[in-house]
Amino acid sequence: MVLPIYLYGHPVLKQVANDIDQDYPDLPQLIQNMWDTMNFAKGVGLAAPQIGLSIRLFVVDTKPYYEDRKMDNHIQKVFINPIIDEEYGKEWNYEEGCLSIPGIHAEISRQTHVKITYFDAHFNQHTEVFNEMNARVIQHEYDHIEGVLFVDHLSNFRKQILQKKLDKIRRGLFEAKYPIKQ
Repeated sequence: MVLPIYLYGHPVLKQVANDIDQDYPDLPQLIQNMWDTMNFAKGVGLAAPQIGLSIRLFVVDTKPYYEDRKMDNHIQKVFINPIIDEEYGKEWNYEEGCLSIPGIHAEISRQTHVKITYFDAHFNQHTEVFNEMNARVIQHEYDHIEGVLFVDHLSNFRKQILQKKLDKIRRGLFEAKYPIKQ
């Protein structure tokens, strides 16, 4: 089921999310709904706060980035209660967007590698290292469960330039091709 995506300005997007356990109500259905929502909106990641739940859960599917480059390095994973153990490598800029901030893109600097410990959909624990685009998408979604949006990484000057567009999103004055909630 496709769920509405909460937009910039909603308080749930600025909260630090809470851990969950394997008895979280209807967890398999929630995860499926997150995949459905992300795919419908043509995203590559979706965090639970973006659907109004302040819990430490996100899904990532980076296949669209790697298909364009004819590479098979993509991931399609569920991350529950993740903890970033380390971010390392050269910092690189890349233009990011966000389903919760439609129509706005900005170059964000992130490190090339991330080591993360998390539980999968079956509550098996993993510690893995991801790089390049996989690392970037994980870092972006991880920010969501920490109450951070990609625009929070911008300089005050750059954010001031985008402020009118951000205010329009906050007031609902834009078009999205997926269900939204303000």
